[in-house]
Amino acid sequence: MSHALQDVCGPDGICYGCGPANPKGIQIKSYWSEDGKRVVATVHPDTKYTSWPGLVYGGFLAMLVDCHSNWTVMAHHYRAEGREPGSLPKVGCVTGQLGIRYLKPTPMGVPLHLSAWIEGDVGRKTRVICEIRAGDELTAVGDSIFFRVDTGALADQAHKTAAHGEGHKA
Repeated sequence: MSHALQDVCGPDGICYGCGPANPKGIQIKSYWSEDGKRVVATVHPDTKYTSWPGLVYGGFLAMLVDCHSNWTVMAHHYRAEGREPGSLPKVGCVTGQLGIRYLKPTPMGVPLHLSAWIEGDVGRKTRVICEIRAGDELTAVGDSIFFRVDTGALADQAHKTAAHGEGHKA
């Protein structure tokens, strides 16, 4: 696949981390690896995502894991159904649980290489492992759960909840 999954499957996406249509976003680009076993991406963080001097902010790393893992699940759903990414009906997934272990400080100024794969069967609920490497050094590992959803119905439900004031209550 020569085009990023985000560009093929969701060119109108506005997610801050991975939406191609968000001009102020990060615009992560995820691709199948050459061997077709993992989904990979490379990100060059801007210094505005610094935590301690010379280190990448952990929340930025969590966002990378979230977005890249979600695209990994969607790509696997298309493949499991024998379909090309972006074909209809559109596959949509949301984060059910986001987990990340920070193994070592992640240095700024080094390309970050993401590599993710499915841990188990692709179903409505799917576990994804996502590694982040700064150069060749493994610095963080994500272990997350994603749910397949009807994105139109999900948006409708969210808007109904907001309209009725049923949001978070302290």
